[in-house]
Amino acid sequence: MTKTYLPIAMALAASLLAGAAYAQSAATPYFAKIDVRRDGHVSAKTIAGVVFDDANRNGRLDAGEQGVAGVKVSNSLDVVVTDKAGRYALPVRPDMAVFVIQPSGWRVPTDARWVPQFAYQHKPKGSPKALRYGGLPPTGPLPASINFPIIPTETGQNFECAVLGDVQPASNIEVGYVRDSLVRELVNAPKKPACLLALGDIVSDDLNLLPRTAEVMGVLGIPQWWVQGNHDYDHDADHDIDSSDTWRRSYGPNNYAFEMGEAVFIVQDNVSFPCGEDPDEARERPFCKQYWKTYNGRLLPDQMTFIANVLKTTDPKKLVVFAAHIPFAGFDNAESQPHQTDNMDKLYALVKGRPALSLTGHSHTLENLAAGDSMGGWKDTIGVTTIPFRHLVAGAVAGDWWGGDYDIDGTPMSIQGDGSPRGYVDFAVTGTDYTLDYRASGLPRDLAMWLSVSTPRFRDWADKIFAWRDAPEDKRDPVPPLSVQDLPDVKLLSPADLQGSWLTADVWMGDSTTKVMVAVDGAAPMPMTRTQEMKGERVLSGSAYSDPFALQRQLTMARAAIQSRSGDPETQGYVQGRQKRLPPMPPQPRGSRADHSPHIWRYDLPKDLAEGMHTAVVTVTRDQGEPSRDTLVFEVRNAPLKPTFDFQHWDKFKNQ
Repeated sequence: MTKTYLPIAMALAASLLAGAAYAQSAATPYFAKIDVRRDGHVSAKTIAGVVFDDANRNGRLDAGEQGVAGVKVSNSLDVVVTDKAGRYALPVRPDMAVFVIQPSGWRVPTDARWVPQFAYQHKPKGSPKALRYGGLPPTGPLPASINFPIIPTETGQNFECAVLGDVQPASNIEVGYVRDSLVRELVNAPKKPACLLALGDIVSDDLNLLPRTAEVMGVLGIPQWWVQGNHDYDHDADHDIDSSDTWRRSYGPNNYAFEMGEAVFIVQDNVSFPCGEDPDEARERPFCKQYWKTYNGRLLPDQMTFIANVLKTTDPKKLVVFAAHIPFAGFDNAESQPHQTDNMDKLYALVKGRPALSLTGHSHTLENLAAGDSMGGWKDTIGVTTIPFRHLVAGAVAGDWWGGDYDIDGTPMSIQGDGSPRGYVDFAVTGTDYTLDYRASGLPRDLAMWLSVSTPRFRDWADKIFAWRDAPEDKRDPVPPLSVQDLPDVKLLSPADLQGSWLTADVWMGDSTTKVMVAVDGAAPMPMTRTQEMKGERVLSGSAYSDPFALQRQLTMARAAIQSRSGDPETQGYVQGRQKRLPPMPPQPRGSRADHSPHIWRYDLPKDLAEGMHTAVVTVTRDQGEPSRDTLVFEVRNAPLKPTFDFQHWDKFKNQ
């Protein structure tokens, strides 16, 4: 299934690693498999083996190679620690993954795509029925032993990971977008991260794209740890325990953990699909039974036990990093049950007193939620009113599902529903401290915000398009009432505009500890006001709470109108994800709209600004990220200016 792409991936990885600038921080390739032994006595109740220092790097436990003590090994529920000789023994479960938890100071091997090799899948009869994408074939009797090779790592206590929200290609065209954006940008990054942490929806329902996506990202030569998302499932499975079978065959466990430096990463598949089999879930979330095969965000009992067992065997001073797909708590879906994780009160009790961080994806929004934040709806949806540690919803590599018009690289701009661009998070860990910075795709690495002006004319323009878009599609005029070409320049203001206009700063990684200041025309810096306080209120939405910069790009999309005489129906009109192809249509809004966001700040413009040019310098300081600065240049004009070429004046004169 993967051999088509492997030679290409290996050649590209070799050529990249040969480059001096890139190789400076590159990990040495360690390609091997785990050592599965089928010769010897097989126990029906216990699986055993050795975690060993693979001195010759061949993945086999050879004579003279030493076991490694104190390493955690799990059967997806229990967690044991190896003895002085590196030996472990675990109870056998009828359907399980047996895996080593990569210890700090060591590395597990990867395959040629840099996918970690650290687990054995045990499902003797395989998937209970034929699945669309193959499922998991019968694994047969349990081996006599499973030995896990590891080697010492170059990564120390300080490291960086590239955290990827939903990569989510739905087609081979979109896998190309991943290659031409994320992969190209990380290849050219000034420093190579120690790992990729992809937070689910690696693909978008077509699981046959998993191998190519892995190999495209594997060109980077970075171990890629994946989380399973709701679009990575076998949607034709009848039970949650079987819905990850193709994932397990293609990638590995859907619940596991690994360590780096002073951090333990606990990776959890918190998408219960089909939901409702857990008694608590069925009782508390009736929609699980009302709809056929829907999903819900929840940590099931076995997962909670696994998390507790990992924590029991982990130094309480270590940073606990939870990696999941569905947000533990979210802003965009603050009142939605399936799109947050139900039982957060129980998880918070397990981790109480420890330094912790939650990294999730799913909503295609960038939400940096600080400890103490609160949103209306959380009590009913996740069981708490405030969050005790930082929760980051990491945006999406795909942005708004690879939507919107094309940028200069031929990749969709795909601005997200909160106004942020597509991109990834630079997660830099120093001991148990960390920073989080967003790297916007296709833009300068240090760009951290959009700046714009919300004018009365802008808000009237947006409201009219909102009303058209919200009307039934079969009853509205196929042509929108307005387009971006009808919008007056928001940075060219009249004296009347000044009576109700404000500067906006969409600070993508802004949170409740962020300080945003603005200095207009060199005056003393003044604080800007956050439009969403995160103090228990509901989500505030509408043109007055929007990002004008993002909306100008979201509310008119010309890509929908593209057509040709090629005769190829696949190249006409517009298709996004798994939706049906839409015929060519007038440019119009499609996808998300940035009319609500947790990271917009505003500053009311002085009503008496003089005619002429003005500047607004915005500075941002954050507790856990780089400071940033940007300048908005705008004008005040007493008389209206003709927006297009003045032919009337031109034609009054003749060229001599």
